[in-house]
Amino acid sequence: SSGGIGSAVTKKFNDLGYNLILISSSEDKLIKLKNLYGSNHNYYHLDLSDLKNLTLKMNDIAIEHPDISIVVNNAGLTSDSLLLRMKLEQWQEVLNTNLSSNFVIIKSILPNMIKNKKGKIIGVSSIVAISGNPGQSNYVSSKSGMIGFYKTIAHEVASRNINVNLVSPGFIISPMTDKLNEIQKNKMLENIPMRKFGDPSDVANLVYFLTSNEASYITGQNFHVNG
Repeated sequence: SSGGIGSAVTKKFNDLGYNLILISSSEDKLIKLKNLYGSNHNYYHLDLSDLKNLTLKMNDIAIEHPDISIVVNNAGLTSDSLLLRMKLEQWQEVLNTNLSSNFVIIKSILPNMIKNKKGKIIGVSSIVAISGNPGQSNYVSSKSGMIGFYKTIAHEVASRNINVNLVSPGFIISPMTDKLNEIQKNKMLENIPMRKFGDPSDVANLVYFLTSNEASYITGQNFHVNG
C-alpha cells in the first residue's frame, strides 16, 4: 500500500470511503500510512517473500475480516541481473514476492468471498510481462505468471459472482523513473505514442473501475495502461 501505484490505489479507495486493510513490508511505511489515513483502517506488516509466515498471517486476516470484498495485489519487487549472473536467491525472492504471494493471499480470502457470494480480485502485472525485458527474467516471469494464474482463477470462480482481472501498467512516474537521466527518459518516451509517462492515478482509476458494479460483466481480462 506504500509504493507509487499502491499509494495511488490506497488514496483512491480511501477518498471514496472504503474501509481498508493496508499491507506493507516496511514497519516505517506502515506508520506513515497510519499517520496519513488514521486508525479507522487496518494495518499489517507482512513479508511477502516468506510464504509460510504469510500463510499464517493471511489465515488470521481472513478470520478477523470475513467481509473482505476487494483484493488488490500489486507487489513489485525487482532484483535485476542478466540470467547468467542471476543467483537462485534473486530468482526465488522475486517469484515468491510477486507471484507466489498472490496464491497465498487469494487462497486465504477466496473462501469468504464464495461464502459471501461476491468479490473483486485485481492483480497488477506489467507491460514487460508481454514484451520481456533484458536483465529482468525473474521479474518478467513473475508478472507474466500472474496473467496465467489470474485468468485461470477467473474461470474457476466466475459462477460465484467473483470477478478476477489484471492491470498491466507501462512506464508510470515513480522513484524508478525519477532516477533516469534525460537521455534514458527520451529513449523510453520514443516507444510511447502519447510521448509521456503515466501517472499512478491512471492505474488506480482503472483498478477502481474494475471493482465497481459498472465492471460486473468483465472477468479474466488483462488491461494495459501504457499510453
